[in-house]
Amino acid sequence: MPEEKPPVDAILQKVLDAVPFTLTVDGGVQEARRRLRDLPRRPLHEDIRAEDHHIDGPAGPIPVRVYWPPENQDAVPSDEPHPVTMFFHGGGFAMGDLATHDVTARQHAAVGRTVVVSVDYRLAPEHPYPAAVEDAWAATCWVARNADRFGADGSRLAVAGDSAGGNLSAVVAQLARDGRRSGDGPTVMFQLLWYPATMWDTSLPSYRENAGAPVLDNDAIAAFTRWYAGHLDLTDPPAGLAPGRAADFSGLAPAYVAVAGHDPLRDDGVRYAELLSDAGVEVELHNAETLVHGYLGYAGVV
Repeated sequence: MPEEKPPVDAILQKVLDAVPFTLTVDGGVQEARRRLRDLPRRPLHEDIRAEDHHIDGPAGPIPVRVYWPPENQDAVPSDEPHPVTMFFHGGGFAMGDLATHDVTARQHAAVGRTVVVSVDYRLAPEHPYPAAVEDAWAATCWVARNADRFGADGSRLAVAGDSAGGNLSAVVAQLARDGRRSGDGPTVMFQLLWYPATMWDTSLPSYRENAGAPVLDNDAIAAFTRWYAGHLDLTDPPAGLAPGRAADFSGLAPAYVAVAGHDPLRDDGVRYAELLSDAGVEVELHNAETLVHGYLGYAGVV
């Protein structure tokens, strides 16, 4: 018989019981955004300097928030500028913004010792696929060319994101690889994918095992998919939507893929890590067996 899966972390379960939260489209998109925006968060790394900017995008200016690591709070370029990380927030491609993921972006700057550029890409259903990809790619290209404005080194560039943002990070890494092969575009040196959506394949075991999981369940995934990609034939999704369906994974940036045991998307991340490894890409996979989708949002509590 298969081993019984460990239960949800006891402290996290207490938090989930005290402050129930489920990603859902009930009440419409504005209500869904409000629920995520109003979720209590414990401040972390408040001493980190952050500035809001706008950069050029395909449909107008893209809001971004730039964070400097603790040892470079004055943001003055030095002889050895910091690497830069593009951060793309989660939220089912329909929710989330610079504020909802401010703490997570601060964590990346503080722990990674990197300048972080958090991107407020366009959201579905008002702006379905490929709007988010276009904004994420445009922001990455702009920062790679202009990182010196923030005292960062655009040649040492990583992508990071959670959930939908993990999807966008993987897509941007593939676009960068393809651009590098054609002699154009930025070089992505590393990809940090937190419980990413990659396959668009609900036959994976974790979709059955965690169909009614806390925070994110199968009904929410289906609803967000309709908002973001309901106009596409999802029996054969493009790699820009489902990076795990790409024809070629060789030459991609090294990756750290983090998944959660109690998450329908667990096997999305596992499968993507396998595809990268099979193609010779350096990859580390970590399965937090007792955690749930969105666990970064509980940092400072769990």
